[in-house]
Amino acid sequence: MRAAFYEGNRKISVGACRAVDPSPGQVRLRVSHCGICGTDLHLFHGNMDHRVTFPQVIGHESSAVIESVGDSIGDWRVGDRVTVRPLDPCGECAACRRGYGHVCQKLKFIGIDAPGAMQGLWTVPAHTLHRLPDVLSLRDASLVEPIAVACHDVRLGEVHAGEVAVVIGGGPIGALIALVARHKGARVIVTEINPFRIALLRKIGLEVYDPRETDIAALVQAETREAGADVVFEVSSSPQGAELMTKLPGVRGRVVMVAVFPKPVAVDLHKFFWREMRLIGTRVYEPCDFDEAIDLLANTNVPFRDLITDVYPLDGLEKGLLQMEQGADVMKILVDCCI
Repeated sequence: MRAAFYEGNRKISVGACRAVDPSPGQVRLRVSHCGICGTDLHLFHGNMDHRVTFPQVIGHESSAVIESVGDSIGDWRVGDRVTVRPLDPCGECAACRRGYGHVCQKLKFIGIDAPGAMQGLWTVPAHTLHRLPDVLSLRDASLVEPIAVACHDVRLGEVHAGEVAVVIGGGPIGALIALVARHKGARVIVTEINPFRIALLRKIGLEVYDPRETDIAALVQAETREAGADVVFEVSSSPQGAELMTKLPGVRGRVVMVAVFPKPVAVDLHKFFWREMRLIGTRVYEPCDFDEAIDLLANTNVPFRDLITDVYPLDGLEKGLLQMEQGADVMKILVDCCI
C-alpha cells in the first residue's frame, strides 16, 4: 500500500502507506478513489502550512471499503462500502452545542489537520462515515463529498422551482451547484471564462456565458423582465465576481458566498440596503447534505459523472495539481489510490 505525501514547497512524494490500527471509535479503510479539490491546490501552494504536520497525506473526497474496525463503532462492519464526511468537531464549543459542528470553533478538517485519503489504508473516526448503496461504483462515489458541498449551498440558498439562479464561476463546485439547482427546478445561468469548462458545461445542457463577451447583468435583466435573479452563487473567488454578484439579484434576492476570499474585496453594500438583499455565508456541509448527495448520485440522472475528466494513479497527484493550477483542459480529476 502506498500514500501521497505533501512535503511542503510545492512537493508531492509517493511512498509506503503508514497504516494505523483503529482505536475505539475508529475504522480503517481501504481507500478506492479520491478527488483532487481546490483545497488541495491551496495546500500545494503552501497556504495552509501552519495547519499541516509534515509530511502530510492530503485529500478528502473519498470512497472506500472498511478494512478493519476498533471497538465502539456502532453497526459498521468490515466490507461496508463508505464515503467519509471529513469533519471532526470538538463537540463542546458554542457552535457544537447549538448543533453546528460543521463550523466548530476547533474543527479538525481531515486531510488538512489530520491525515487524508490519498493513501491505501486510512484510519478515521467512525462518526464520519456514510454508507454507499451498491448501485454506486467506488469511482463515482468519490464525487459525493463535492456534491454535498453543492447540496449545502443550494439548501442554504433556499432555491425553489421556477426561480432564476446565477452561478458565478463554472469550476467543479460551481458546476455541481448549477446541476443541483437545476435539479431543484431553477433556471440556472453560469458564468465562466475557461473555454474548456464552457464547452463541457454546455455539453451537459447548462446555460453558460463568458462575462468578457456577454453583459451578464443586462442578460439577467432582460431574461427576468428587469426583476433580477432570485439567487446568486459567488464561486469564483475573484474581485470581478464580488462586483458582479450585487448587480444581479432582484428585490429580496439572495447572494450565497461559496468562494473563499483570502483578502478583503470591495462589495457594493448599498445594493443590499436598496433591494433588501440577503448575503448568506456557506461552509462545507452537514450530514443531511451527504445523505442528499448520495441519493442524487445513486438515484437520479443528473450528469455529475460527466464532470470527471481524468483518473490518475497516486503518482499522478502532482501532475493533476499542476494542471489545475495552469487552467488546463480538466474539470474533475480523481486519484485511484489502489494503483
